[in-house]
Amino acid sequence: MKTMKNLIVGLFLVAFTLTAIAQDKMMNKEMVKTIALEQTKGEFTQKNLTLSEGTYIFEVSNNNAAPEVGLVLIEDGKDGANPNNHIKDAYVSQMVKHGKTESSKAVTLRKGTYKYFCPFNNTPQYTLIVK
Repeated sequence: MKTMKNLIVGLFLVAFTLTAIAQDKMMNKEMVKTIALEQTKGEFTQKNLTLSEGTYIFEVSNNNAAPEVGLVLIEDGKDGANPNNHIKDAYVSQMVKHGKTESSKAVTLRKGTYKYFCPFNNTPQYTLIVK
């Protein structure tokens, strides 16, 4: 009888743990938001962004902008020409070819002002504000 009781308690704990892990993973996925950015020749179509603090994935689309495009994100006031200032997780996983879309890793942004641009498409630096 005692063994059966221990078995039931053990099964309950395993089920509870698995449910908690699944819920935690679902909550983490919901907390990551996707920002779609489109590039055309010499510019992003999204000129400025205002976001809340959080974690984001950037999806960059190449709409005949250049043979290959990408994304650079920096904190405002830093030199974008210096790769040490780039938020490297915001880089797309590979260069974005004509008609394709590529995604960055998840990037956690805190309150502040950032700049985003593409050196391969010679875009201006656009403002991204996190409130």
